Formats: sequence, C-alpha cells, structure tokens
Amino acid sequence: MTERLETQRLILRRPNHLDVDAALAFYATDRSRYVGGPANAADAWRKLAAFAGHWDLRGYGLFAIVPSGESAAIGLAGPWHPINWPETEIGWHIWSTEHEGKGYAHEAALATRAHARNTLGWTDIVSYIAPGNDRSIALAKRLGAVQDHDAPVPTPQDASTCLVFRHPTGAA
Repeated sequence: MTERLETQRLILRRPNHLDVDAALAFYATDRSRYVGGPANAADAWRKLAAFAGHWDLRGYGLFAIVPSGESAAIGLAGPWHPINWPETEIGWHIWSTEHEGKGYAHEAALATRAHARNTLGWTDIVSYIAPGNDRSIALAKRLGAVQDHDAPVPTPQDASTCLVFRHPTGAA
C-alpha cells in the first residue's frame, strides 16, 4: 500500500489527525456544498473518518494534499471507490480559497491518477462532479476528462445531482 506520493510542490499522504481542524473548518462552510456539506463538526468528523477508513477497507484512498514544507493538509485528492460507486473515481477538493488557483488540485489529481493507473492497475477512471461545481468541471476538462452522459452515477444520486467525467484511458 502506497501511503505517500511526492510531486514538485506537494506531499500527498494518507489523511491523519493533523488534518482534522482544517477539514472541520472546510465542512462548516458553504465551500463544501459540492461534497456533502455544509456539515456540523460531528458529521464532518465522520466524513474525514470515512476518508481515512477507506484506506483500511480498500488499501488506498484520497490523499491529504500538503504543500512541501508544511504539515497540515489543504485538501484531498485521489482514488476513491465507496461501495455504492459504480466505477473507480479520482476525486479532489481544496479546503480554502487561500489555496485555490495555485494548481494544487491539478498537480495532486495528475499524480494520484498516475498512481491509480500504475500502482492500482485502474484503466477506467471517472470523476463524479455536482452540477454547478464549475471549478471541478474545469479541472476535469483540463485533465482530459470528458462528460459521459450515459455512465451510471453513484446511488442514491441521479444525473440531475451528479455529472460523470471520464478520464482518458491509457498510460498515466
């Protein structure tokens, strides 16, 4: 199980206790509306615990995005496949506006997608994105993903609450 990746500017590691405060702060705001928020502290804790627990259940999961030289995460990105997801996903979210627009999500998504292909053996990868989440839609397109109108969506969602972007197949 690979629990740490490095890029030019980022450390991507398994989520841990250092990430709780930033995650809870994120889920308390409207910024989290596209990923199940806003949520109170107890519900946000459960979400972060699910992300951390996914590692134990699947052997992989979303990586905490940590800028080099820092210790606390600024978001999450990586492979994700809960039991009700019909396909394997690369997901991402940046927790504060302070870290938006710097290419961190793009850098993390590229690295974790390569990891999913080269280490986990994934060939088909999607990203599930809520309609209206224009920043994530733009990032998916920048990554070469195209909307797949015929793809199944995670239950209990439907096509009105979830868009499916299919990443290009082949080498990372």
